Amino acid sequence: MRIGELARITGASPRALRHYEREGLIASERAANGYRVYDAGTAVRVRNIRHLLTAGLTLADVRCFLACLDGDMTTAPPSAEGLRIARERIAAQTEARDRLARALDAVVPAG
Repeated sequence: MRIGELARITGASPRALRHYEREGLIASERAANGYRVYDAGTAVRVRNIRHLLTAGLTLADVRCFLACLDGDMTTAPPSAEGLRIARERIAAQTEARDRLARALDAVVPAG
């Protein structure tokens, strides 16, 4: 399938798909006319990438899940590595929220 069709069925923009490809998360072949051509399994992988990004992970985090991006990640039990990454991301986001709250408290009185 071409990039437009992959974008349509996954909800990812063509730009995002090209970015995922540059990052090594998905792959395509080139047709004789130079267009990218993806196999049908790429749609599952893209949906899983988007699922992880929506959950708050980064593309660097997603790279750690390469071995399981082609299956049904939404129902599979989490791996120890996946749990570790999720806990680290939660801790980082909590710390960022706390820093922002402290900064706001310093300039805006409560109430």
